[in-house]
Amino acid sequence: MNRVWDPLVRLLHWTLVGAVTIAWTSTLHIGVPGHWHETAGFVAMGAVALRVLWGFVGPRHARFASFVRGPLPTLSYLKLMRRGQAPRYIGHNPLGAWMVLALLLTLGTITFIGWLQTTDEFWGSEPLEAMHTVLAWGLLALIALHVMGVVHTSVHQRENLVRAMLNGRKRPKQAGDVD
Repeated sequence: MNRVWDPLVRLLHWTLVGAVTIAWTSTLHIGVPGHWHETAGFVAMGAVALRVLWGFVGPRHARFASFVRGPLPTLSYLKLMRRGQAPRYIGHNPLGAWMVLALLLTLGTITFIGWLQTTDEFWGSEPLEAMHTVLAWGLLALIALHVMGVVHTSVHQRENLVRAMLNGRKRPKQAGDVD
């Protein structure tokens, strides 16, 4: 098995899953204390900041430069995927890479706006609250697309990507795979 995602990438991924889950459920009035929302937001903010830093200094498959591709290769991958001919990537495929960036940017913006709302200057700001809410719904849409992409890729490539994000390993590279 290939070691792909390092322990910090996996820890931050699952920390964000937990923080977003807690932050969201704290808004539903189903028994999760409201102050957990702010705490989960600060945890998410820290995890996003650390993941962005790790994207520049971490090991190979954690670095953005090793997996984010430009628009043309990404569109080419999308066309191949639609035809069922997309190559297997050892790390993130081009669509997955852009999803990572979209999730980090959206969650980073949500948490920054949330933090602003804790300051004296922006406490109770209705425009910021509206942006926070709209971005939170957008984040849920991105998460749904992310999960659908993981399921699609797992099925198409006969590889459990959830397990890979738990243990950091994927099956060895084969002919036609992209490193």
